[in-house]
Amino acid sequence: MRLGGRLQAAIEVLTDIETRHRPVPDALKDWGLSHRFAGSGDRAAISNLVHDALRMKLSHGFVMDSDQPEALAVATLLRQWKVSPEELAASLDGDKFAPEIPSVETLTDCLARDLSKAPAHVRADIPEWLAPSFERAFGEDWEAEAQAMTARPPLDLRVNTLVTTRDEVLEAFAGQGARPTRLAPNGIRIEAGEGPQRQIAATSEVSFARGWFEIQDEGSQLAAGLAGAAAGEMVLDYCAGGGGKSLAFAAMMNNEGSINAYDSDRRRLAPMVERIRRAGAENIYIKERAHNLAGLEARMDRVLIDAPCTGTGTWRRRPDAKWRISEKNIADRIADQDKVLDEAVNYVRPGGEIAYVTCSLLPEENTDRTKAFLQRHPEFETIGLKQRWKSAVADAEAPVPYATANLGLVLSPRRTGTDGFYFMAFRRKL
Repeated sequence: MRLGGRLQAAIEVLTDIETRHRPVPDALKDWGLSHRFAGSGDRAAISNLVHDALRMKLSHGFVMDSDQPEALAVATLLRQWKVSPEELAASLDGDKFAPEIPSVETLTDCLARDLSKAPAHVRADIPEWLAPSFERAFGEDWEAEAQAMTARPPLDLRVNTLVTTRDEVLEAFAGQGARPTRLAPNGIRIEAGEGPQRQIAATSEVSFARGWFEIQDEGSQLAAGLAGAAAGEMVLDYCAGGGGKSLAFAAMMNNEGSINAYDSDRRRLAPMVERIRRAGAENIYIKERAHNLAGLEARMDRVLIDAPCTGTGTWRRRPDAKWRISEKNIADRIADQDKVLDEAVNYVRPGGEIAYVTCSLLPEENTDRTKAFLQRHPEFETIGLKQRWKSAVADAEAPVPYATANLGLVLSPRRTGTDGFYFMAFRRKL
């Protein structure tokens, strides 16, 4: 497919997402099924166009004076893919599959529009009603923090030190731009491509089948490291999901001690079975139902709560979620977060710790939950995180990314080059 056909396809997918309120993966899958002639390179380019358009939906709409799919897709080529109006017009000339676009003069005028005159939330490319939450989280830097969420995310790998070394995995990805992560001591990063370039399919590599690595954002790796699980300890991963942090703990603990992996939605635990086998993790015990946790009360050295949240920290990867979030979503997640925190306290021994993690940047889900938890549970105290941070990261000189009033840590694309995460640790008083 030529650029014109790819542009038209992206417009069709964006229209489907807008009119039918569908998740991006579903819309892209359906388009691919009905256009089987499109090659893998075409599908990757179309996917990139759609995701990029959604990442900067508001500022594209301001520049183009239209938020219609046609305008967003064209703006993506001009502003993010750095295709000039002249180059775009020449590429589409004579292409019967290309959509009609404005003239070169009109597009040039659009690009000349002064974005500084747009409202702050438009420049930040976030819903207007969320701007106060971002400002509360980041102060005067909130707009720049939000803008950093509009970039494409890298591909991060966590080396499984149970079976290999980072050097071996780097060698396996030689020639693909892999490099060590700056902060996560066992991470590897492959930067996102530009324009139509697709990201590598890391799970198709032989080294993946051998259990050498897992795909895990550097921020998630750091959250596991900050939790501080050590060899010989008893750990409960209370919202384990697919088990990424449980697997990280197994490597941190060198298969010594025990990791009990539980999730209230037991269907989410199913992928762990194969992942545990592939990783060579021998100390993870899947607890499929709540009654399987009987006997663990007041015995855990550490309980990890990777809490259900709105996922605002992952907007680089799921930009459509940015435009679907609602006040009800936040209220529902807050209730879930308080519930799992209140349940988790039952499993912590005196002197033991709770690590509270979200992939959200909203203070409603982060520092507010910390304050509320401490009010409900005076038997717990906060843990100073400066030394914990310096022990967990590879670059000891990296600034500590404190949250407001030092109530936890906030990782973000702008601060740490990672997805957005919140981390806080509590200790049960002796």
